[in-house]
Amino acid sequence: MTEVRRPQRLRSGDRVAVVAPAGPMDAGRLEKGSAHLRDWGLEIDVMPTVLTRHERFPYLAGDDAARAADFRDAWLDPQYAAVFCGRGGYGVQRLLQHLDLDELAGVDKVLVGFSDITALHEAFNAQGLVTVHGPMAAAVEQLGALEGRERLHDLLFEPESVRDLLAPRAARTVVGGTAEGRLLGGNLALLAASLGTPTSVKPDGIVVLEDVGEDGYRVDRLLTQLLRSGWFDQVTGLVIGDFSEADDQGLVADVVRERLEPLGVPMVEGAVIGHEEVNLAVPLGLPVRLDAAVGTLTPLLPAFS
Repeated sequence: MTEVRRPQRLRSGDRVAVVAPAGPMDAGRLEKGSAHLRDWGLEIDVMPTVLTRHERFPYLAGDDAARAADFRDAWLDPQYAAVFCGRGGYGVQRLLQHLDLDELAGVDKVLVGFSDITALHEAFNAQGLVTVHGPMAAAVEQLGALEGRERLHDLLFEPESVRDLLAPRAARTVVGGTAEGRLLGGNLALLAASLGTPTSVKPDGIVVLEDVGEDGYRVDRLLTQLLRSGWFDQVTGLVIGDFSEADDQGLVADVVRERLEPLGVPMVEGAVIGHEEVNLAVPLGLPVRLDAAVGTLTPLLPAFS
């Protein structure tokens, strides 16, 4: 099993950096979201490319090399206790070729983000680092939701207080049983897009999956691609989060069950993890225990030291 590396927890007075490794963001949304982080006593520095936009490809926050340089600078700078991604969108896959992951692996630091940020989670989790799949700095709606905001705070500042990662809204049993292993995964489309690249890793633990804007047949295609590649071969349990903005939520749920139930591993659905207003932060890379019969996901260690 990969050695688990748990960064230091956050404390009031810590300085953190906000980066934009994927899409550009609105300054007003960033300010409103960051206000919640400041309420926790965090000092926030916004890296240079965060509020820029690529001239040719407006879905990117600046060019790849500049976004990568911002991320590297924030990650390696010892004054920052954490790096918060401002938003997802698209672009992290393009960023990875500009980063020396072995260089970054020498630093244990908190990383917060989800969606497109899955590409970074996958790379860092493969090196043993625990990261946070949760609301980002410009996620006004998610940080504005008390339930999700309190979970993110507790996970970052008081990790031993988080005893069930699926509470307070219990997930539904699909396949009963218990399983243990590191919690891995994230956004389904990004995990499938990673196949065949240097950072793709077959997970050897409990996998959480979520997505947004993927209709039933596309979810089928993504899961089938992962299944055919053998990506699920070492998976010990499954936690299915939100599949937001799909054409037919019932169809998507049926597709997920039909594709994944035959794996025979403990599986729950309906976890409050993903692109909905309430997004419960979870620690990727951390050893956990899934009890699918009762719908609990218990950390076997505090997420941070």
